[in-house]
Amino acid sequence: MEEYKRIGRELVAHGAILDYYQDTIQVSNGNVAKWDFIKHNGAAAIVPVDEKGRLIMVKQFRNALDRYTLEIPAGGLQTPEEPTRDAAIRELEEETGYRAEHVEWLLTIRTTVAYCNEKIDIYLATGLTAGKQHLDEDEYVQVGAYTIDELTEKIYGGEIEDSKTVAAILAYRDKYLCSRK
Repeated sequence: MEEYKRIGRELVAHGAILDYYQDTIQVSNGNVAKWDFIKHNGAAAIVPVDEKGRLIMVKQFRNALDRYTLEIPAGGLQTPEEPTRDAAIRELEEETGYRAEHVEWLLTIRTTVAYCNEKIDIYLATGLTAGKQHLDEDEYVQVGAYTIDELTEKIYGGEIEDSKTVAAILAYRDKYLCSRK
């Protein structure tokens, strides 16, 4: 197995939610390569499940795709040290208005391991109580409730492509619903 050694890292651009670096990497045969690296502070997401077993989802515009997407509530950490559970609970209330009586860790994903260190901890929320959204000034989020079958169909039909949402829905289905059959 070849060994890789970072011999340099240069900040190319500092952004609002991430930093873009160019790394200089040396491999064991002596070759040197330039690799892109995106540093992300991390994020948290949550799978809210109502008393009927439906998942509460958010529909919002995503600039990178130039379209609306259907996703689980999620957001970036306010600081790298912020506990992800706290961030997930905050995002649940901000984006959907719901509060949860019970929150538990579901899984952790790394979104783009080839060039980014983004880590998203995903939680499950139950015992929901409806409230009021607390959106940012530039946010418009529609909230809806869906069955697991509807969402699974949307995943395999190509309507839901967001990696955190796909992973979260399938993990919830497999861990909490398939094990009951």
